[in-house]
Amino acid sequence: MARTTSEIPATKEAVAPTGTQSVERAFALLTAFTEEHPERRISELGAHTGLGQSTVSRLVATLETLGFLAQDDRSGLYHLGHSVIGLAGVALNQSPVFRQARQIAQNLAHELGLGANVAELAGGQLFYLCHFEGPRAPRGFTMMGRGGPLHATALGKALICEWTREDVMACMGQAFPTFTRNTISRVDDLLPVLVETRARGYAIEAEELALGRACLAAPIRDRGGRAVAALSVSGPLSAIDLAEQQDRLALTVIEHADQVSTALGYHTAAGLY
Repeated sequence: MARTTSEIPATKEAVAPTGTQSVERAFALLTAFTEEHPERRISELGAHTGLGQSTVSRLVATLETLGFLAQDDRSGLYHLGHSVIGLAGVALNQSPVFRQARQIAQNLAHELGLGANVAELAGGQLFYLCHFEGPRAPRGFTMMGRGGPLHATALGKALICEWTREDVMACMGQAFPTFTRNTISRVDDLLPVLVETRARGYAIEAEELALGRACLAAPIRDRGGRAVAALSVSGPLSAIDLAEQQDRLALTVIEHADQVSTALGYHTAAGLY
């Protein structure tokens, strides 16, 4: 028997969401907040997620009560709340790389006066686990939790230094986005750089992601010898000065990356792990 008109929901919004749908919708709202859009209005959240204003308002009120969203008293705009930071801290503290590398990276930043960064692979990008500033490379924001391209950063090249052509093609394709005139944009140009990185034990980047910036990174290895993360120093070209300091910086960064690798159970001599 055909259902009557009153039995047929008029719109998707009219259907009471299941528990799974509510979670998906709440997650969609949280992920609408990005580096480019750290604050949002209810109307913007609705437009971004495709949800009706009443649904957005209800979910936002719940997320605000739970501390996952907060509202600015003056502007009325919403932003991520402290509960998100709490969960991020729990997740980071579960990472063996983060636990072993954090103090070493902080020491490196203090020793050189440059930025020190630790990153691992996540979803075809590098993912910053921690970042420390030095007086010669100040930043007004944290890199922790940010993503970045593998082909245009020293951290990325160190992370994928052991990849084959097939590995690169499967993850990144044949052509890559360009950010400056120095960005490597083709797989055929990236592969020799990875070979060089493997041979000398570190990767460099000079104005490939951003003009006026440079970076030098070394891989961090796990017990089995796999490159699971990378440690770098970064800063303005004038502070990094690769032409004069590359060898010295490379030795220092490799030494500190090896300290993390050793803490993770890696030893260069066979049979010691």
